[in-house]
Amino acid sequence: MKETQAPYVQRERAAERQTATSHSKAHGRQEQRTLTSTTALNFYLQHTLGWSSVRQVFRVTRECAWTDRVTGERKTSRETVYGITSLSRDQANAAHLLQLNRQHWTIENGVFYIRDETFGEDRSRIRTRSGPQVMAALRNAALSLLRLSGSTNISASLRSCSWNTQRTRNLLGIV
Repeated sequence: MKETQAPYVQRERAAERQTATSHSKAHGRQEQRTLTSTTALNFYLQHTLGWSSVRQVFRVTRECAWTDRVTGERKTSRETVYGITSLSRDQANAAHLLQLNRQHWTIENGVFYIRDETFGEDRSRIRTRSGPQVMAALRNAALSLLRLSGSTNISASLRSCSWNTQRTRNLLGIV
């Protein structure tokens, strides 16, 4: 049996919670993301678990609908993830947290995927001492130089630099 709460308790709970929703349609999919944030768990997390920097807890629910290309059948998926943040309500309301959560994948796709696929970072045999960190820094520097020069296709630009040494020198500022 569900217990009903007094109206003032319901108002307090509603004040602790914020919700934001975004809709997008791309690549034949319709996606809806709903983020609900709360400050209700702060006291528990800070005093019981010792997480002193926690300011909000949030839940992101992603619902995706698409049509299967082979069968023509309409399919849906639903995924729920949870997170914590040190950003206060004043710094990031639910809508801003949803935007920040979405931008995380921009970094993942724009940097790490390119470093792995174009530079073959996961296949690298350099594994000792500071070698992996140095190589990651060099890959990041090369990626930044190419992006600053206006390159949109990193792998084509790398191929161009490999046979056109003058372009490489120009990128490095060596005349």
